[in-house]
Amino acid sequence: MFGPEAEAACPSCTLMGDHIPPLEHLHSHNTSFAAVSRAPIEKISAYAKRLRFTFPWVSSYGTDFNFDFNVTSDPEVKPVEYNFLDLEALTKRNMSHFTKGEQPGHSVFVKGGLGVGDEGKIYHTYSTYARGGEGQIGTLMWLDMTPLGRQDGMDGVLGLGYKRRDEYTEKDLKGMGEAIFA
Repeated sequence: MFGPEAEAACPSCTLMGDHIPPLEHLHSHNTSFAAVSRAPIEKISAYAKRLRFTFPWVSSYGTDFNFDFNVTSDPEVKPVEYNFLDLEALTKRNMSHFTKGEQPGHSVFVKGGLGVGDEGKIYHTYSTYARGGEGQIGTLMWLDMTPLGRQDGMDGVLGLGYKRRDEYTEKDLKGMGEAIFA
């Protein structure tokens, strides 16, 4: 989502951040959420403040965490694997953009106890990559119900095709107010 050399998190991952719900409902079911990025915590904190994110967002800067879960790819650190494909398979499928740098991924962990595993032990129970996390992005689900759909690639914006919400111009939003209220 946010590499150490970057000045901002990627726009597509930021869109995901825009859709993290208030955590009280998760907490009421003994569950929580946290985002993990390799950027230093100072960069993460400033960016979270800019976008008014309130979810826990921690830094894995200087650790192997993101490499261990195959959401940071660098063949100089470890062999590339993303979405259960190695470098050769990604290249063959014309997906070389997944072979270097930060990539989207969602993982679930459970702390042992309450009838699950050994008390206090952390278990990795689920991971999904690339478009596997789209179900949590309400904007995409709303667009999928419309006649125009997502309009992928039509605006020339990389990734999922969205800007950070504070970067849209009036031209980007092209008079939607008039269309709704006309």
